[in-house]
Amino acid sequence: MSETKIMDRSALSKAIDGRSDDEINQALVGKYDQTCAEVFEGMKRHFLPNKAGDQKAVIQYNVKAPDAVHTYQVKVEAAQCEVSKGTIDPARVTLTLAFPDFLRLVSGKLNAVQAYFTGRLKVSGDAMFAQSMQGWFKQTD
Repeated sequence: MSETKIMDRSALSKAIDGRSDDEINQALVGKYDQTCAEVFEGMKRHFLPNKAGDQKAVIQYNVKAPDAVHTYQVKVEAAQCEVSKGTIDPARVTLTLAFPDFLRLVSGKLNAVQAYFTGRLKVSGDAMFAQSMQGWFKQTD
């Protein structure tokens, strides 16, 4: 996994399949920020503007890695999706989860509702909105 570049959802899914949190974290030592950046750029590429409609929102992700909390925002407005590192705008909803669970969530290996109810995903802000925005991104490659 350490040499796997996260190019698409299926590559990410294969790279983490069957791996424990510790195995995922060890494989990505020193690459947490780079991996987050690649995943968020992938989200931007897989944005489906017709699904978002005229919605306007900032979704913040706080991804807890062993080295730090990596914060990114996904801003959707006027059928456009922009990604930025850090806290730039007030978020409509904030999702907080451990780095391995973040990778599982975006790769389809972890169901968001299940993760929320088991405490693996923390949601603050508009939780109902968080459910609806999942359909804004292409789910397959």
